[in-house]
Amino acid sequence: MAVALINPDGHVVVPDYHHVAVATGGKQIHIAGQVAWDGNGTLVAPGDLTGQVAQVYRNVAKALAAAGATFADVVRFTWYAAGWRREMYDAFRAGVEQAVKELDITTAPPAALIGVEILFDPEILVEAEVTAVVDR
Repeated sequence: MAVALINPDGHVVVPDYHHVAVATGGKQIHIAGQVAWDGNGTLVAPGDLTGQVAQVYRNVAKALAAAGATFADVVRFTWYAAGWRREMYDAFRAGVEQAVKELDITTAPPAALIGVEILFDPEILVEAEVTAVVDR
């Protein structure tokens, strides 16, 4: 396996999360910002952060598969959330949990969640860029 997820000794422990991804593979996969569009370009779950997060994961799964990778190969998620407020976290986390169950995701790579004023379309609540590394 090209990716090892670890937590440094003495570092804060967050359930189901890793602070460090060590990649040893030779093929890097950089996935452009994914939003909650379906295959026709229609926004899924308008106004619903949980639903949009889950759809972003579905789109990332398709992108990973197209590149010959899985979520086990992901070394980084960078999330952008429009109008972010701390009280939105539960809805965001619910979308992650829904995707984890639906897509049978067993890894939690390093991630960042960055609040922005607005994304390129005011109806889009989240966007994610993803990096993966494979050795095949």
